[in-house]
Amino acid sequence: MDQSKQQEEEEDYGYNLFPERHSGKFKKGSIGESLFTFNHKCQLMLKFALETSPYAKLLLDAMKSSGCTVHKGRHFSCEDCDGIVSGGFDATSSQIVLCQNNIHQQAHMNRVVTHELIHAFDHCRAHVDWFNNYKHLACSEIRAANLSGDCSFSNELARFNFGFKQHHQTCVRNRALRSILAVRKVSREEAEKVVDEVFDTCFNDHAPFGRIPHSKRDAKFAYRDFQNRDRYFANL
Repeated sequence: MDQSKQQEEEEDYGYNLFPERHSGKFKKGSIGESLFTFNHKCQLMLKFALETSPYAKLLLDAMKSSGCTVHKGRHFSCEDCDGIVSGGFDATSSQIVLCQNNIHQQAHMNRVVTHELIHAFDHCRAHVDWFNNYKHLACSEIRAANLSGDCSFSNELARFNFGFKQHHQTCVRNRALRSILAVRKVSREEAEKVVDEVFDTCFNDHAPFGRIPHSKRDAKFAYRDFQNRDRYFANL
């Protein structure tokens, strides 16, 4: 067997967490998929998130400005996933996977959509080598944890994680590390090393928000600023 093929089989890149990516479990558009199922609820929550979340709206506009217009039917897929994950970004198809069996609240859907759209934005604006360069993967995971609201005070409180000094940075680091370990077969020591190497640079990269949106209010201000950016530059 070709060595690269063997390595690819041994390294599944996290696809085992998303069994419907390859199983063909049901035909898209079938009656069983659409009638009052997890999928139906997922589609409704996705639509609401894309239309109302300032995080998602800013990212969608930013991607469109970068030449990567997102289409709901093409770039999102509600699927059953492994019990430990809520979503993922499939770089091979430029598609966001939403785990319909694990997302049950609108607030959770909003965070997952935002998190994965940040990966999609990074995929759009940069030549990200998701599969071979762990630094690229770590950087996007740091940015997604930092900018999506994953580490907001209310979310950390709900997880019973308490802390004051640099608690946000600690949360971002831990969640990025956890994401890498979930999708790559590397040791914890290797993952920690690569996160440490890129942390400062990627933590301080706030594009396209311009700031860390710690709350929905922050995200609304960031979205307003993004919409007005051309007017600002025109006056320089």
